[in-house]
Amino acid sequence: MEHITLLIGIVIVTALVFDFTNGFHDTANAMATTISTGALRPKTAVAMSAGLNLVGAFLSVEVAKTISGGIIDESSGIRPEVIFAGLVGAIIWNLLTWLAGLPSSSSHALFGGLIGATLVSVGTHGVHGQAVVMKVLIPAVAAPFVAGLASMAATRLTYRLARTRAEADTAKGYRAGQIASAALVSLAHGTNDAQKTMGVITLALITGGVVAPHSDPPMWVIASAGLAIALGTYLGGWRIIRTMGKGITDIQPPQGFAAQTGAAATILASSHLGFALSTTQVCSGAVMGSGLGRKGGVVRWSTAGRMVVAWGLTLPAAGLVSAGAAFLADQGTWGVTAVAVSALAIGGGIWAASRRKPVDHTNVNDGPAAEPAGVVTTALQTVAPPPAGPVASPATAPTAAKAVVAPTHPDPVVAPIHPDPVVAPIHPDPVAAPTHPDPAQSPARPAAATS
Repeated sequence: MEHITLLIGIVIVTALVFDFTNGFHDTANAMATTISTGALRPKTAVAMSAGLNLVGAFLSVEVAKTISGGIIDESSGIRPEVIFAGLVGAIIWNLLTWLAGLPSSSSHALFGGLIGATLVSVGTHGVHGQAVVMKVLIPAVAAPFVAGLASMAATRLTYRLARTRAEADTAKGYRAGQIASAALVSLAHGTNDAQKTMGVITLALITGGVVAPHSDPPMWVIASAGLAIALGTYLGGWRIIRTMGKGITDIQPPQGFAAQTGAAATILASSHLGFALSTTQVCSGAVMGSGLGRKGGVVRWSTAGRMVVAWGLTLPAAGLVSAGAAFLADQGTWGVTAVAVSALAIGGGIWAASRRKPVDHTNVNDGPAAEPAGVVTTALQTVAPPPAGPVASPATAPTAAKAVVAPTHPDPVVAPIHPDPVVAPIHPDPVAAPTHPDPAQSPARPAAATS
């Protein structure tokens, strides 16, 4: 086996930088709903998520195998320069969508980058087309719908079961449920997304002859990838957390619990099967489903539409950037240097642009203005979803009526002592009572005072 060369070292560092951007880009997947409902403080939430991402990185290597030997043919002549170019395209797309606050897929950015670079440098035989369709494209389309339907059903069931309970009685339980489900999503995210970087580093080591083909990721690769994604998660992608927590729909604790539980189940199942799906798409679909599952809930379809457009552009856009980077990197040392310098310049420019309107833990819950229900929301809510909150008891309904009617009674002396203010407008003397010229004379009206 050969030693790690300078180029392979650069590829490893670039892969860890991508892993870092993946962490802060996807923090919203686990913690956006928990932060938006107030179940956890923002800093506490991202710290918990970071720790569980690190733990999840050690639980499985199935997704890493899909990346290192499933999508790209490691024996087709792939060189470290190609992997470097693919990572650059993925990082730039991650930063652009982070600046826009769009929860796009870091996974698909990585897939697109690797595929685009491989097609330019090696050709079509370097990509396993069937694996791309079966393990990337089909899960990309199916996962958001599966998670959304599961979340919508869970939300309706949750409200149905709690319809006779006061909100104060269930708040503590939902808070605990949200924290537990958010922890599960964070753990699932570590088992899926951290492994993608492990797979890329392992692929670079295989192409450089450092490890044997079809090898599992070495332990130092697992540990470094887990630490990188955990650090990115801790710093928090506050812009995307705001979009996920407030921009798609207004989330209440029961919805947050249902959305996170459905998303975690979907992600863990895909990790077990080796499907490298987008955790972002899964969690976004779950949040939309929870908005549709609550009566009165409004999904902001303008934001959702921008997200879907970003999802569709991620693979080809990252692929195009990586294809150009691969063309330069193939020219030799000066080409690799040009790609690295360009990537640093673009990344610095995006960071500088983000400082104009910074978003952090202090203003992450400043959501957008309410959006009226559109045609899609209205149509889906005709299925008679459960009530949006606890049903008012009969004992409290008349009190609300009194508070509205009593202050507007035309006779301020008589109204407060009337036994039934709701009936006051149909006073037995409708001519005298509403138009009494002198309210001070009302005590002289024994019929009104003693009725």
